[in-house]
Amino acid sequence: MKANSPFPNPAFLNEAADKLSALLKQSPAKDIEQNIKAGLTSMLGKLDLVTREEFDVQTDVLARTREKLAALEARLNELEKQRTE
Repeated sequence: MKANSPFPNPAFLNEAADKLSALLKQSPAKDIEQNIKAGLTSMLGKLDLVTREEFDVQTDVLARTREKLAALEARLNELEKQRTE
């Protein structure tokens, strides 16, 4: 027994974890897990999603477009002001 170990026999715990893992691999739980993963993958594949990179690119395009729009609005206001003077 190690002095700093909170458990009397860590090898026993490792062995128990290995046995539990082996049991789960042989049980329907593994099949259920695989079915859930396949279902989620299928559902996500049907959604019209974009990557983070594509989203960031479009965000940058929108920001530049807004800047151009603001500049054009300011220019239009300036021209309208000149026309009324």
